[in-house]
Amino acid sequence: MPDAAIHIRVMSISEADQIGGIDRSEWIEATYRMVNGQLERSDAGHECSTWSAEQVKALITRFKEEVGRGGYAVGAYHESHLVGFGVLGHKLRGSNSDQVHVDLLYVSRNYRRRGTGTRIMVELEKVARARGAAFLYISSTETQSAVGFYSHYGSELAGQADPELYALEPNDIHMLKKL
Repeated sequence: MPDAAIHIRVMSISEADQIGGIDRSEWIEATYRMVNGQLERSDAGHECSTWSAEQVKALITRFKEEVGRGGYAVGAYHESHLVGFGVLGHKLRGSNSDQVHVDLLYVSRNYRRRGTGTRIMVELEKVARARGAAFLYISSTETQSAVGFYSHYGSELAGQADPELYALEPNDIHMLKKL
């Protein structure tokens, strides 16, 4: 059930510095990798800490660049505190130019499994549809929790990874969500 105290709204470039307040830490039970077109699961069993200062700086830069090129960002707020955000890419992708990339999506640890990520995805979907997309393209981190979230949301393994996105993140699990 979605948390009624969380409000979803458009984020501007000027709000990018709030990203540093997101707690991306998590217990990683397992990870996946692609082997011959299939997911292969590996036990992990370790804690992943939150971002370093360098990682926060890189995320803020990525956010500003994507939104500055015409991408779209939404934030999930509890009161005035950013607890999650998502960024939709600025261009159509795929051989039919009918896919839009979910460039970033993070939800703070204490706000996961409360519908926050789903609400962010719903907002990104609306904008993707309005831009003429038939699919969301997701380059998911390889963790069981991330792949599970996108799968539960209706995403499936991409038959063909986007070459540009695969080159940037070859360990990610590349997925499509039909709109």
